[in-house]
Amino acid sequence: METLTIRDTTADLPVLDQEDLTDVSMLQPENGRLSLFNYSGKDLRTLELSGAQFYDGRISEVTAERMDVDQVRLSSVEFVGCDLATLTLSHSRLSRVRFANCRLLGARFDDLVLEDVVFQDCKIDYATLSGVTAKGPVVFVGCSLIETELDGCDLSGVAFEDCVLRATSFQAGTYRSADLRGNNLSVISGAVNLKRVVIDRYQLADLSLVLADELGITIAD
Repeated sequence: METLTIRDTTADLPVLDQEDLTDVSMLQPENGRLSLFNYSGKDLRTLELSGAQFYDGRISEVTAERMDVDQVRLSSVEFVGCDLATLTLSHSRLSRVRFANCRLLGARFDDLVLEDVVFQDCKIDYATLSGVTAKGPVVFVGCSLIETELDGCDLSGVAFEDCVLRATSFQAGTYRSADLRGNNLSVISGAVNLKRVVIDRYQLADLSLVLADELGITIAD
């Protein structure tokens, strides 16, 4: 099984063999389930998925002006090179899912359970993660999360690597053992909420300055 390892965190990736996948023209599950599929090269105004299960599939080079996904199960599915403007993904469970080179600007991730989920080289700027729970390994690597807000999430053990966290807002939530090594923390907000995270020694100075600013501490000469 192919995996992605960032320091102490190893996430299982989707197990897909292109020869086993069948090209489909629509993501329209029969009896609420779609498996062994390849959905590629679509330019859509709206894409809506609700109450369905998707297994062992690839969604690639899909552009959607609006995408609403609600109450779905995604297992061993990858999104590659997709532009999913104003994606709303809610009340769903994702396991062994990979987003690679995707634009998810302004996306909303609400009330999700994530296990072995990887965001790789994605633009997730101006997004909102609310009520997201990491039940297993979750990795953000090489991603941009400018002005993204994380609120009411349990991101215990989540790993961030080489991400742009400019004005990323870590609101109240659980971040126990979240691995923030390898990232610039000098421009985040919500440092006061980052209890029990893992950082490098050199990051301590930047995080201390952010924390002092949030607490209104004056550093006198």
